[in-house]
Amino acid sequence: MADIPDDHREKIASDPFCATLGIELTCLEPGSARTELTVSDDLLNFHGTPHGGVVYSLADAAFAAASNSEGETALALETNMSYLAAAEVGETLVAAAEQEDETRRTASYRVDVRANGEKTDGETIAIFRGRVYKP
Repeated sequence: MADIPDDHREKIASDPFCATLGIELTCLEPGSARTELTVSDDLLNFHGTPHGGVVYSLADAAFAAASNSEGETALALETNMSYLAAAEVGETLVAAAEQEDETRRTASYRVDVRANGEKTDGETIAIFRGRVYKP
């Protein structure tokens, strides 16, 4: 986690909504971030799979961390999510965000969400794309 002041890293890592869901910031670099969440019973929907909002929140947290990693405020302009597969209880979801494009006032990011478990080791669960505005 180079080039990011400790106080800024702590601010991003201490997001209260992420703490409520159990989302952990595991990597923060300029323009990139990784968040993780272990799927528990209380994060399931009525189908018995992780709630789409939980998967979205995990990806959004990585997107927010990556886009704000260099200390400048970045505000989401648009996001979208493609759900590809479901994970199971006990598996850890990992969202890896990378900056794809940047202009003077905007930047675009891709977040790949993968499941790490016995049945889904490395399987892509979802793909998230987002664009931010830098005032």
